[in-house]
Amino acid sequence: MKQILTISLGLVMLSACTTKTIHYELAGNPIITHMYSADPSAHVFGDSLYVYPSHDRDHAMGFDMEDYHCYVTADMKTFEDRGVIFRPFEQTTWAKKNAWAPDCVERNGKYYLYYPTDVKYIGVAVSDHPWGPFEDPLGHPLLTIDSPGVVCDRDFIDPCVFIDDDGQAYMFVGQNTCCCIKLNEDMISYDGEVHIIEGLEEFFEASWVHKYAGKYYLSYSNSPFTGHKPEIAYAMADNPLGPYEYKGIILGPVSSGTNHHSIVQFGGDWFLFYHTGDLGIYNHPDIPGFESVHRSVCVDYLYYNEDGTIRPVVPTVSEEKLKNNTAFK
Repeated sequence: MKQILTISLGLVMLSACTTKTIHYELAGNPIITHMYSADPSAHVFGDSLYVYPSHDRDHAMGFDMEDYHCYVTADMKTFEDRGVIFRPFEQTTWAKKNAWAPDCVERNGKYYLYYPTDVKYIGVAVSDHPWGPFEDPLGHPLLTIDSPGVVCDRDFIDPCVFIDDDGQAYMFVGQNTCCCIKLNEDMISYDGEVHIIEGLEEFFEASWVHKYAGKYYLSYSNSPFTGHKPEIAYAMADNPLGPYEYKGIILGPVSSGTNHHSIVQFGGDWFLFYHTGDLGIYNHPDIPGFESVHRSVCVDYLYYNEDGTIRPVVPTVSEEKLKNNTAFK
């Protein structure tokens, strides 16, 4: 019996080790080529990786997104479109326009989709499945630009939700100033206090928080109004609320103008998800600015240095993927 138990434990440990060190080969960028997508939020739920981007409409003339799709992969090569999972303008009474960059997390068997609308509201929708359908549980926004403690002199957008190892959930949000709230256990309310994150040089938008080797990383798009195009910068801290210490640039300017990303570990690899305008340029090189509102989600490997800092990522593109795309032309 002792020998059988020893063998069983050994197999379990081997299985856990093997699962953790799985290496995934990538199939080229962009990863979504049948439609336009941007602002990818990537998360691992179970054995699969899910991507929640915003949806650039075929005939978009600006950032006038209306709905959200969910994409799922088990191999990092094929990303299945699970279709529309939420339509804020149809499924709420208060959201009217600008369904921009979302985020989605899981807690206690429920999935929570956080999304901005009207450049002043942050809503939350709930589902029993990562691919939806999602529903509005509140009937009103979770947080607004006018909520007590919020500091925002531009668009109130780009929610990012991070759940720490102790179970505390945080939502980071905002433009020009990074605000943060501590979500309650129900994930659809918060403790009433708004924290202002310090130490982020040239913070503009697109906050993302992850944890690696006991350190907290807050990455974001830096300001396009300081003499350069937007880059993905990052800072590190010992506490999710900071203060943070600026560390440098992860991703330089991309062809879409805007820069928005997420960072996630899947198997034994770390990945940077981001968007570019390469697909839009390929399909409509004759229309100036088409790529700015017809973007496409991409992914590349992300690597850490021995001291925990992040190596810059060089964006890649597959000519074959561009050639074989079926997005609006």
